[in-house]
Amino acid sequence: MGYITLDDIASLALAKNSPKTFLQALDERVIIDEIQRAPELFLPIKEYVDSHRQAGKYILTGSANILTLPKLSESLAGRMEMHTLWPLSQGELRGKRECFVDTVFQSTKLPQTNTIKLPQLINILTIGGYPAVLERGTQKLKDNWFRGYISSIIERDVRALSEIERLTELPDLLSLIASRSGGTLNLADLSRTLGLPYMTLKRYLSLLETVYLVVPLNPWYNNLGKRLIKSPKLYINDSGLLCHLLHRDSKALETDRSLLGMVFENFVFMELLKQISWSELRPRLYHFRTADTRHEVDFLLEAPDGRIVGIECKSSANIDEQSFKGLRALAEYAGDKFYRGLIIYNGSNTLAFAENLYAVPVSALWEINSGKASRLF
Repeated sequence: MGYITLDDIASLALAKNSPKTFLQALDERVIIDEIQRAPELFLPIKEYVDSHRQAGKYILTGSANILTLPKLSESLAGRMEMHTLWPLSQGELRGKRECFVDTVFQSTKLPQTNTIKLPQLINILTIGGYPAVLERGTQKLKDNWFRGYISSIIERDVRALSEIERLTELPDLLSLIASRSGGTLNLADLSRTLGLPYMTLKRYLSLLETVYLVVPLNPWYNNLGKRLIKSPKLYINDSGLLCHLLHRDSKALETDRSLLGMVFENFVFMELLKQISWSELRPRLYHFRTADTRHEVDFLLEAPDGRIVGIECKSSANIDEQSFKGLRALAEYAGDKFYRGLIIYNGSNTLAFAENLYAVPVSALWEINSGKASRLF
């Protein structure tokens, strides 16, 4: 299979000015990277697909959600499959295919997993999953890469997607969102804090989501319509990037447990999201909060058959009955749909606290890598 990137100036010029000639010169099967830079290719690709009906002729990749480009949504809708590639998961880093998301919906016992000491966990959180960061030995080199990455995404991809005069405001917005990772989106408050007009802020936020730097998480309600109109929570796409945006290193996470908890929650969210992309069950991911805001659950997995698994994140190594308040509220609210409630924590053992309520070590996220497990809890 051939490969060509539209980061190459000559290739990009040909693709934009003579798209049919560009495509005719390519291999029989080819990967075209950074496709969002040349939407002129979409119509010729559509013509080829419609006339040949050959699956897999083109693999189109890019650092932006190309479904947001009008020319693409008009021309290739119904003619392609979409896959989102996030930074590497912990299982991918270890050569394992994780099955945690599918296993928690099975009537099986989750196996005991290895203990992760706090320094190990903090190292995992601060490094994240970007391959290029893994190759850099010092924090300074990692920060240099993150800085260049953000600058490149904003200067190149955001500018290509939308004409914005004041690009310098986007990093400020991104850093502010990072400081509130896992918090519910409040556009009015963000607008006041940054001094940005409301509609401008909405546009900027949409662009940050389009280039996958910010990831929204919608609330769960029994009423399907409410899920789309209520405010989402916002996360950063990688815990290492989050630490960079917060300008906090491993020592800061070790001494500030509130900060550790926020980064830990962001980490678990992204690990769940990555696993869903290859899950057999393909559950949907939400968060949960009661109407009186007294109880909330960090994450909620909903299977296609309606079953629900609630997941709370605790960076502590100690769990007690009080830790399950949110999950018990969810179980009461969801009724028969509630299948299981889990607290992912930094402890050593998988523990049963009540019927269908368990504490699970964070290592279970990546060490449960097959569908084979012992029988019921």
